[in-house]
Amino acid sequence: MHDDPETPLRHLRVHSEHGHTVLEFLGEIDIVAAMEIIPYLDSATARPEPRLVIDLRPVEFFDCSGLRLLYRARRRVLAQGGRLHLLCTHELTLRVLRTTGLARLLPPSASLEEALARPEATSGTL
Repeated sequence: MHDDPETPLRHLRVHSEHGHTVLEFLGEIDIVAAMEIIPYLDSATARPEPRLVIDLRPVEFFDCSGLRLLYRARRRVLAQGGRLHLLCTHELTLRVLRTTGLARLLPPSASLEEALARPEATSGTL
């Protein structure tokens, strides 16, 4: 994976928790942020049966570029037979997820413990 502690990223922090790779999105998630995040997302979802958490709790702004990242992650995780969990507590971001139907495909949780207790990770249809 591209996790290089000497090169801090502006829009992403990658770490491991409870056997899952956590991609913590930071700040404003727009087209610029997406270009920075895609290589790390693709690396985390390339191996068989990835166990991935995307943490949107630190996000201040989230546009369609962020939605594309989530759809990309879900598609790639499903193709590899893995599990994807989503963390989100920001009301505006939650509204975007609900309005677009993505909240049904990736039910957002408020904490990692809550997310890992959910059996429906990466499931559902629009």
